[in-house]
Amino acid sequence: MIVVTSNDVPGYRITAVLGEVMGLTVRALNIGTSFTAGLRSIGGGEITEYTRIMYESRQEVMHRMVTEAERRGANAICMMRFDAGSVNQFSEVCAYGTAVIVEPIPAGEPGSTPQSAQAAAGVPAPGTE
Repeated sequence: MIVVTSNDVPGYRITAVLGEVMGLTVRALNIGTSFTAGLRSIGGGEITEYTRIMYESRQEVMHRMVTEAERRGANAICMMRFDAGSVNQFSEVCAYGTAVIVEPIPAGEPGSTPQSAQAAAGVPAPGTE
């Protein structure tokens, strides 16, 4: 799945727009972790407990968003964004974008890139074999 924050995918044509997709999670720290994070905040610096939960939350919402796009038949997501907020003591993270179907632009055509030319020729991208 190609996921980009841009309006289009360089080297690819958007052939269908399947609509908005999103992934959402709401999380809370356990009491021990909250206590440790609170003590750490007194001294300043990074609060690793919160960094970890935000990183894990972003990974989870990305996975949920991609899964929804795949269910719709998409092979790419354009205009992907993250949004985060808090509700009381809970942390909410959302990833959203537009599910699309793209096709690679072959070599020699306007807009082609080396990667899209390879994909159009049926050559797998490195690491996807």
